[in-house]
Amino acid sequence: MPCKVVLAAEVASNYTTEIKSEVSQKTNKPKLVGFLANDDPYAEKYAHSSSKHLAEAGLAFELRQIPREELEVAIKDANGDDSVSGILVYYPVYGDKRDQELQDMVDPTKDVEGLNVVYNGKLYSNDRYMDESKTRKAILPCTPLAVVKVLDHIGVYDHSLPYGDHLRGKSIAVVNRSEVVGRPLAALLANDGAKVYSIDINDIQVFARDQSASINSHTISKTDLKSEDVIPLCDVVITGVPTAAYKMPTSLLKQGVVAVNFASVRNFEPEVKEVASIYVPSVGKVTVSMLQRNLLRLFNYQN
Repeated sequence: MPCKVVLAAEVASNYTTEIKSEVSQKTNKPKLVGFLANDDPYAEKYAHSSSKHLAEAGLAFELRQIPREELEVAIKDANGDDSVSGILVYYPVYGDKRDQELQDMVDPTKDVEGLNVVYNGKLYSNDRYMDESKTRKAILPCTPLAVVKVLDHIGVYDHSLPYGDHLRGKSIAVVNRSEVVGRPLAALLANDGAKVYSIDINDIQVFARDQSASINSHTISKTDLKSEDVIPLCDVVITGVPTAAYKMPTSLLKQGVVAVNFASVRNFEPEVKEVASIYVPSVGKVTVSMLQRNLLRLFNYQN
C-alpha cells in the first residue's frame, strides 16, 4: 500500500478556523510577546513565522530582540504588564540549566509554552487540570502537543479505548530527549498508554505508565539498548534531531511504520516512503496553532 504523506497545514486547519472565529468575537485581542535572545537561525525563523500566523488569526504579537544578559529583567517586566497576555522565549538561550531558570521566571498565567515548573509538574504527574473543579486545563508545550494532535489526526490514537488509554499497545520511539520537546513528548505519550523508547545520544530510556501508581503516571527505566534494538519494534517513530547530518536509517524501520519528523531539518531518508504507511515531514504549522490555542486559553483565564 502506498505511503500517505500528511502535511502539517492539513492538521492545523482544524484549529485555525476555530481560533480565528473566537478571536474575531473579542473586543480586546490577546497579545503575545516573544523574546529572541540568541543567534539561532531556526529560532529566528520560528519567531518570524509566529508573527505572520498570529497576525492571520487576529492575535497581536511583538518580537523583542535583546541581549541574553537583559532577558531576566525583560521577563519580569512582561510578567507585570497587564497588556501582555502571553510570553514566549525562544530557546536555547544559554543551552544549560540557566534556560530552566528562565523558564521558571515566566509567570505561569502567561506561559504559552507550558515550560514553567508548575506546568512541568502537572505534565509529568499526569494531572491535566489546574483546579479541583476541572475548569482550567494546564498548558502543555506547543511542539509536544502538536505531535500528539498529529498522531490523533492520522488515527494512531484509538478512541475506542478508555480516555487516557488511547495509545495502549503502541510502541513509539522518540529520537530527542530535550527538556523542551523530547522529554515532555515521551511523557505525554506514555501517560496515554504507550511504551515509549526515548532515544538520546547517550542512552535509551523507556517511558511507560505505571498501572499500580495512584496517580497513574509514567515511570522511566534506563536500559542498555541501542537504536537498532528498538526501532524495528516500533509502530511509530518520531524524530527531532536538529542537525541535517542525522538521518534515521530506513533499514531499521518496520513495514507500515508511522514516521513523524518535528525537527527543523528532515531526519528521515527519502526512502522512508517505501516503508512507512504514513509520513509526516514536519509539524511546524501545527505547533503555531497550538501556540495560538495556548495564548487564547491563557487570555480567557485572565479575563
